[in-house]
Amino acid sequence: MRTTIAVVFGGQSSEHGVSCLTAREVLAVIDREKYDVVPIGITTDGRWVRETARWDDLEPGSLPMVRDSMPPYSWDEVRDLDAVFPLLHGPWGEDGTIQGLFEMAGVRYVGAGVLASAVAMDKPFTKTVFAAAGLPQLPHVTILPWEWDAFRERAVARVHALGLPVFVKPARAGSSSGVTPVHSWDDLEAAVQTARTFDPKVIVESSAGGKREVECAVIQTEKGMPIASEVGEIVVRDDSDHEYYDFEAKYLDGTSTNVVPADLSETMRQRIRRYALQAFDAIGCEGLARVDFFLTDSVDGGLVINEINTMPGFTPISMFPRLWEASGVSYPELVERLIQLALNRPIGLR
Repeated sequence: MRTTIAVVFGGQSSEHGVSCLTAREVLAVIDREKYDVVPIGITTDGRWVRETARWDDLEPGSLPMVRDSMPPYSWDEVRDLDAVFPLLHGPWGEDGTIQGLFEMAGVRYVGAGVLASAVAMDKPFTKTVFAAAGLPQLPHVTILPWEWDAFRERAVARVHALGLPVFVKPARAGSSSGVTPVHSWDDLEAAVQTARTFDPKVIVESSAGGKREVECAVIQTEKGMPIASEVGEIVVRDDSDHEYYDFEAKYLDGTSTNVVPADLSETMRQRIRRYALQAFDAIGCEGLARVDFFLTDSVDGGLVINEINTMPGFTPISMFPRLWEASGVSYPELVERLIQLALNRPIGLR
């Protein structure tokens, strides 16, 4: 009997369309002679359907969506799967929620478990774990919903202590959704309100000073040891309208470029790889991750960790596959390795 692999994509977060793009590419390279493949889409209102991940009528610069018209998929059928590749980004998918469902169903899956997924999704908690691991970071402030509603002046005063400029972000979102750079304190409250449309919990970070953003990918070997990839850099064109690497620059208008390998000294590349592995272990990650850094003029020789992404963008031109391609692992081989890691991973406590 052949192994059945489900690919789950879409979801209820603001990164729904990005997840669909990722699924289209992963489904194209899974070995159909080796596996029975079941594409499962989750609509924006949370319904599970039997999708195809084939969208032939996309407008330029637009993103696909899971279609409401597709036949429903029953949760009861999940238990019949050998493993699931959850290509979900953001809340209700990358944050431990669907991982918990698979754990309860006794189904193996690709990627981080419940705890690591939840910690990595929640930026303030990620920073707490990274601080305990001794990783260098930028100063930040967390604003909880009750504080903003009842003690706003106190929250604003804590943010002012960071100094300008700052970046205001939803605490649990990705792809730069809801992120606003603030250069004047007059714009702070509007930026917080924007972030709160994505998440009632908000994080405010000191700016990295417009410096370089570099990334490193991590996967586990068949014995479970994490290994780090080559290092890449995100470059946003100087003539673009983007102040930073935002959603449009990432996915829609082609103004950003992944430079692999990054133009860095060997000493700096080794430090980035070491910190990436340290971050992976610190949150108890499994399977894969992409770890993002800033190079500044100040902390730890210019290097600070930004975040860890437990289900990074996975199209062939995304940074995660590009980093592994530069490290000698092709896109189809990368997908196969992750599926095998899931199939060989024990069910239950690990």
